Amino acid sequence: MTEMMVRENRVLKAMKEGRKALGYQMTFPSVWDVEILGRLDFDYVWLDGEHGPFGYTELEEMTRAVEAAGATAVARVENVEASHILQYLDRGIQGIMGPHIASGEDAEKLVDACYFGPIGHRSFGGNRGTNYSFTPDAWGDKRDFYKHANDNMLVGALLEDQGSIDNIDDILAVDGIRYFGIGMNDFAQGIGYPGEPEHPDVVKAADELSDYIRSKGRYMSGDIMDSIWIHELLLNSAQQFMDENS
Repeated sequence: MTEMMVRENRVLKAMKEGRKALGYQMTFPSVWDVEILGRLDFDYVWLDGEHGPFGYTELEEMTRAVEAAGATAVARVENVEASHILQYLDRGIQGIMGPHIASGEDAEKLVDACYFGPIGHRSFGGNRGTNYSFTPDAWGDKRDFYKHANDNMLVGALLEDQGSIDNIDDILAVDGIRYFGIGMNDFAQGIGYPGEPEHPDVVKAADELSDYIRSKGRYMSGDIMDSIWIHELLLNSAQQFMDENS
């Protein structure tokens, strides 16, 4: 039988190599875009499951396309409920960004859902994210599979609320979160400046929060990843064509 295995997470691989992983972000499912851009050898593709129209079937199709392109599939989920995150992991997603992490409890729920034991309590089912339960054939022991899956799981916490500031020490105390991000639009709204992500007070609060996280030896998303939205890629290329031919 051909062995199946957990793929190496290219974002984590880039971190080990001391470079930033390069990727693009998608708010809609399109395996065709992934196939085309696969020629450029991006490290990861980030799927916006919180705001984009990704059903679980589309997620699985997108994950297959991302893996076929040699990249790692990462997704922002709608919430940190274990049953919801499990659907992403069972599709084969190897990176989860949890939104609105505003307390230590939120952070614990995120980590607990993403990792197998002994770190968390991710459930094992017979889906593509667990090699359809054929792991003994590939690994000899599920314990080895669990460890490899955990080692290649990229967990990020998105900070978007006043509680993210007030409870940052409780959040940082939770092991298993590899990086943090700040969603500036929701962050601005969360601290009392709706629709003003560029307000000086918002920028100052975000910078101070980022600096504090880094001072504790932790990573912000910009420290380990660079990305561009797919619609920016499309629009910029179209604009270049128009400019060159007008």
